[in-house]
Amino acid sequence: MTLMRGRAGLILGIALLLAAVGGVAGLRRWQNRPPYGPEALGARATLELVDQATANAALAPVDAEFANDEGDQILLGRVTWTRPPEARDGTSLRIVLLDKRRHLMPGFIAVASADPDHVNTGSDGALITAEERYPWLRGAGMGSTGGAGTAVTVSSMDASPVTFQTVLHAVETGTPAEQMVATAPVAVPDLLVALICVGPDGQVYWAQRLLN
Repeated sequence: MTLMRGRAGLILGIALLLAAVGGVAGLRRWQNRPPYGPEALGARATLELVDQATANAALAPVDAEFANDEGDQILLGRVTWTRPPEARDGTSLRIVLLDKRRHLMPGFIAVASADPDHVNTGSDGALITAEERYPWLRGAGMGSTGGAGTAVTVSSMDASPVTFQTVLHAVETGTPAEQMVATAPVAVPDLLVALICVGPDGQVYWAQRLLN
């Protein structure tokens, strides 16, 4: 009887362990399940080289970054989307501008939005995750190439349209790898614009290449 009870206890323990493991796996699948796909947003992007006056007007009342030196290039972009009906609280977006040739992002981005309180710039772990998952985003997380680039973070699905602007300067010789950013000269086809959808716990739902 004692042996049978021991076996029964062992079987029950294994069953409970398997149930717990399955529950954790199921929770992770649910957490990583996108509330909607990129098609629900219908996102579009534009990008162009402009002069200072055009950039100032497009960003107003936000201050645009100024080009100071001969050879500086001013890039002006816009990303628009439609708020999806399945929008989940805590879902956010990252807008990435990436030099495909050198796998680097701009060092500074000025940004304006329909909801200015819910847009900012910087970098976070979601960019690293996206870079690891999508080879065409190499450099976005700066994990494989170094660099000190910046992306746009959007914390509200009501922020569309988002207008962003950056100035690319000529490369400075001797710049350490961890300080490298996108530099001039570039042509618009050299740069891609991507949209990354991120969950409330920093999980990357998906990434979409919007331009180039």
